[in-house]
Amino acid sequence: MRYLVLAILFVTFFTACNSKEDAEKAKKAVVKKEPIIKEYGFTFNDFKVVRDTIRSGDTFGKLLEKYPLKDSLRVHDVTEKVKDSFNVKRIKAGKPYIMFLDKKKPNTLQALVYIEDRISYTVVDFRDSIAVFNKKKPTTIKRRVVAAEIEGSLSETLSNAGVSAGLANKLANIYAYTVDFFKIQKGDKFAVTINERYIDDSIYVGVESIEASYFEHKGKKIFAFPYKLSENQKYEDFYDENGKGLKSMFLKAPLDYFRISSRFSGRRFHPVQMRFKAHNGTDYAAPHGTPIKTTASGVVERTGYTAGNGNFVKVRHSSTYSTQYLHMSKILVRNGQRVSQGQVIGKVGSTGLATGPHVCYRFWKNGVQVDPLRLKLPNAEPMNESHKQKYLAYIAPLKKELDSITAVKFKE
Repeated sequence: MRYLVLAILFVTFFTACNSKEDAEKAKKAVVKKEPIIKEYGFTFNDFKVVRDTIRSGDTFGKLLEKYPLKDSLRVHDVTEKVKDSFNVKRIKAGKPYIMFLDKKKPNTLQALVYIEDRISYTVVDFRDSIAVFNKKKPTTIKRRVVAAEIEGSLSETLSNAGVSAGLANKLANIYAYTVDFFKIQKGDKFAVTINERYIDDSIYVGVESIEASYFEHKGKKIFAFPYKLSENQKYEDFYDENGKGLKSMFLKAPLDYFRISSRFSGRRFHPVQMRFKAHNGTDYAAPHGTPIKTTASGVVERTGYTAGNGNFVKVRHSSTYSTQYLHMSKILVRNGQRVSQGQVIGKVGSTGLATGPHVCYRFWKNGVQVDPLRLKLPNAEPMNESHKQKYLAYIAPLKKELDSITAVKFKE
């Protein structure tokens, strides 16, 4: 019996020892190795890494002064050596940067990475000799077609479809002459063929370009295809399925973002003069300093200041049409200057008889002030026949693709 007890004790002790050893081994096994991080051409594990953001008042020199430089380099000498490759004056507050420091030598600066945007960055390398590299992360382009019915705003609808909200501005620019995006409503539809850029084939950057688009507003269907009439043309213009340009002779408004605070009226109560009188213009309220654009190409007929109009610019577009822009805080053109459609000619202000920042937009047709929001304004010049046949052949497969997708998506 005594031997049996001893045997049991021995087995229990041996088993306990083995369990303790197994537990130690298991504990060591679960210790995770430090992940290897590689980005911007550096292995982060090899350095002490400091991430920070440019602050107001920071300069390239101030960034370098935070840590010692190797071989007694002076900040001024470094700035002189890199200035031909890296414009140190371009660094902006809010931009991120990374410092790579030596782990052995006390925090000696080895390299600095200034991050311009999600793709572009600059490396200033101090390890061997001072070297500057302006680089871009590898990117790929993916093509897809997005079709949706408006729910809420256009930006919200695009976001719900997993598309950059920035596409809303691109579409607004394309259809600026044919669709009033302040009046789009639930039930309007669109489809757009886009090319999107990705970093390392997985990180979404945004919309690179538009190949084709379709917008249905109040039952009216409008196609848009980008096309260059000549190789020398810098940017594409947009045309519909028949080769008709989407541009109008006039923009719908002299501002990109605005609120109509007062419309053209034969009888309106003037908030400054405190009496009823005709208001022969349309007031667009916007923050002080907002850029004011000429709504059509033409020649500056007159600039100046009057007690009522404040700072103003008047542009003659043809023998038929003229426009005027009042209450500017700043005039950016001169008499006799030729201006192109969309060119910034001044800044929103409240000069003259104005209670707040806005631009009063006045429109003349045959010498008479009229309400441009009620006019059917002329379109741009149509595409000539020699270009039209090539254009129609080019857009045929693009339109067929949009037709197929909208037929399925909207079950027409």
